[in-house]
Amino acid sequence: MADASVRRRGEELPVGASLERAFEFDDRDFARICKLIHQRAGISLGPHKRDMVYSRLVRRLRTHGLTRFGDYLDLLEFRGDADEWQAFVNCLTTNLTSFFREAYHFEALIAQLREVHARQRGSEPLRIWCSAASTGEEPWSLAITACEAFGTMTPPVRILATDIDTQVLETAERGVYTIDRIANLSEERKQTFFQRGSGPNAGQCRVKPALRELVEFEPLNLLDPSYGVVPGLTAIFCRNVMIYFDKPTQYQVLARMRPLLSSDGRLYAGHSESFNHAADLFTGCGRTIYMPRR
Repeated sequence: MADASVRRRGEELPVGASLERAFEFDDRDFARICKLIHQRAGISLGPHKRDMVYSRLVRRLRTHGLTRFGDYLDLLEFRGDADEWQAFVNCLTTNLTSFFREAYHFEALIAQLREVHARQRGSEPLRIWCSAASTGEEPWSLAITACEAFGTMTPPVRILATDIDTQVLETAERGVYTIDRIANLSEERKQTFFQRGSGPNAGQCRVKPALRELVEFEPLNLLDPSYGVVPGLTAIFCRNVMIYFDKPTQYQVLARMRPLLSSDGRLYAGHSESFNHAADLFTGCGRTIYMPRR
């Protein structure tokens, strides 16, 4: 989800702005939406998100030719299929990301990968799970980091990239971006890891095939009781996701993640996230970096 995975949508208004309601939307509708998105994705919405919810979901009403949010929610709850539920979740997830966001984590990861690989001396690749891949900038940054850590385009690293939002995951897997998305990268990184488009693709770039070999993309909901991820992970990147969950939901997710990490594995969290309420599960060992308690 990312930033639990933030997508910028043209129709959104600043917090506190008011919307002229073309579609009927009352307190009961908002309360139902808050309950449903919490059940489906763990996201906790405060009252200040009401205008955002309206602007994002109104497209679903238009799709179904409805004028009342209550009618849409009835359709969703009583007749909604898997595709409509996914569209509902996609509308309400938030995805703000960039290449090498919170760069200190990637520096720490280089040191960790080298140390673990030196101790392991095995043939099995080190595995990283990017649990909120969003539009892909984070998993591709992880792949670049792995290449730089070992000085090769074929490092002993594999990355699983997941997100609950299937739309952004499709963008991530394509690995195609406008040139401005990589503007802050060094010229060396641009030349080494990206291909520039020409002709009808001018102004775009895509990650090189060697990076694609390192990353696997799959949809995944962090509320699922089992993630289907093989234990023994070297690192889990779950950054700027937990801020959208309440404390009980955070604890449940952390409890599922802990046994997936190896004894020297690390959980990388967002800059504003703290897991003091889960001190029995994780202990801090760096700047928003955590190690599992055993």
